[in-house]
Amino acid sequence: MTGSATDRRTGGQGGGGTGGRVDGRLQRGEETRRAVLRRAVEIASVEGLGALSIGRLATDLGLSKSGVFAGFGSKEELQLATVRAARRIYYDAVIGPVEGDRPGLAAVWRLFESWIAYSRARVFPGGCFFYGVTAEFDAQPGPVRDLLATSAREWQQTVRARLEGARDAGELRADADPDQLVFALTSFMETANSQALLFGEDAPYDRAVRAARSLLRAAASDPAALPEG
Repeated sequence: MTGSATDRRTGGQGGGGTGGRVDGRLQRGEETRRAVLRRAVEIASVEGLGALSIGRLATDLGLSKSGVFAGFGSKEELQLATVRAARRIYYDAVIGPVEGDRPGLAAVWRLFESWIAYSRARVFPGGCFFYGVTAEFDAQPGPVRDLLATSAREWQQTVRARLEGARDAGELRADADPDQLVFALTSFMETANSQALLFGEDAPYDRAVRAARSLLRAAASDPAALPEG
């Protein structure tokens, strides 16, 4: 028998003399990596991915530079890992809570509201993580921009799928252009995020909600299918 997962991590009955020490080092390494990425996401959301450095993260977290470097190997790898960590946080905050919604305009609206709530709540200290770092890297070819472009396209596809679901459910006009609606809705989100940060006001979110509601009502086959808010 191979033993339980707990035994393998802790070097229990069947773990052998060195298994516990090896597993303990691996666990500590993973904990360090998670701590580094949490701090990296916080910094990057406010100051950008360019502000990340092995030395700064080591100082902030009271770690050795060699220990942080061992987890990533280069600044670019650190930046890529930070974007991946932010993707997981974004999914959990925005998409996960509404993932099981029945297709229709209500599902489109719930996704929009989920994004507004995420930006309003400052899940990332600097507002929407991807708004800031995409502007930083959109003219810089390379792996970081490629990952950010993939992330942006996946988000647009998520919004588009909701709109197509509403159209298939008969709640969106047949002549409605999903791509144009995606462009408009995500533009409302990004502008609200930017202006709320810049002006220190909540009003841009309210304006974005009103603009999105008007847009979807105009595109709806039955405006009553859009939830009142």
